[in-house]
Amino acid sequence: MAMNSILILGGTGFVGSTLCERLVRRHGGGSLRITVPSRRRDRARHLQLLPTVDVEQADVHDDGELARLVAGRTAVINLVAILHGSEKEFERVHLDLPRRLAQACKVAGVARLLHVSALGAAPDAPSLYLRSKAAGETALRDACPAATVFRPSVIFGAGDRFMNQFARLQAVFPIMPLACADARFQPVWVEDVAEAIVRALDDPETAGETFECAGPRVFTLAQLVQLAGRWSGRERPIVPLPAALGRLQALVMELMPGEPLMSRDNLRSMQVPNVASGDGPGLTSLGIVPTDIKAVVPAMLQPGGEAGRLNRWRAAVHRR
Repeated sequence: MAMNSILILGGTGFVGSTLCERLVRRHGGGSLRITVPSRRRDRARHLQLLPTVDVEQADVHDDGELARLVAGRTAVINLVAILHGSEKEFERVHLDLPRRLAQACKVAGVARLLHVSALGAAPDAPSLYLRSKAAGETALRDACPAATVFRPSVIFGAGDRFMNQFARLQAVFPIMPLACADARFQPVWVEDVAEAIVRALDDPETAGETFECAGPRVFTLAQLVQLAGRWSGRERPIVPLPAALGRLQALVMELMPGEPLMSRDNLRSMQVPNVASGDGPGLTSLGIVPTDIKAVVPAMLQPGGEAGRLNRWRAAVHRR
């Protein structure tokens, strides 16, 4: 499928930055243009180094701006998500935006709409996060049945807020008190998720499909925290917390300034195994062999391991 003009909502984030880089590598030699809207253009300087990527200051929650942004696009990709928030905030980002986006794409005649949700999303899920993700999928498909949906497990990679966060915590604290230590995850590499989106864009037969994006192995949260400490050279003893103490810890974190490291809603999400069901297509359906976390993260967590993923693009455009 020929790509001409792609709009990526949430393109300045962790997955979005990787996706933009991969799209430029795949299609950037032709006439492809990628537009990434952002409320603050200065937060997307890393993307401005990529040829064929245009960063535009815009508010995607404004109906008029959203209609203008989707007009004339070959494809639209939605990556916008939050991990923490109130019920109203989750609904605004995970439900209202996909609904409004799908309607705008329908009106504009956009050929392809792709949306990133989450493993475990379900109307009866225990957390606001997962329920709002499920509601967003439904709203999206109501307006655009041919939308392609991706459901990733926890995503790891350079600059992630999961393995890197647990490595940093173990550099500070002598022990790791851990809620939901037995929660299960099937971590997936950010590059595999980005590649899945690119391949789905290239294949019109993926329209209407839902792909589960998961790595080749299942780990408990305690195992992942232990590995983060070990690979960063800062391994600390892990102390699993009883449920009541875990909720208290999460509440204290919610009350601290800034974005919380953990919330009570996160704990409720972890009651559901964050692993692939195997009931539908996954990465292998797109010809992708999932990358083992042990092949990527040890080098990533070494000092300097996160440096300069986009250095080659800086060199390409002669910017330092």
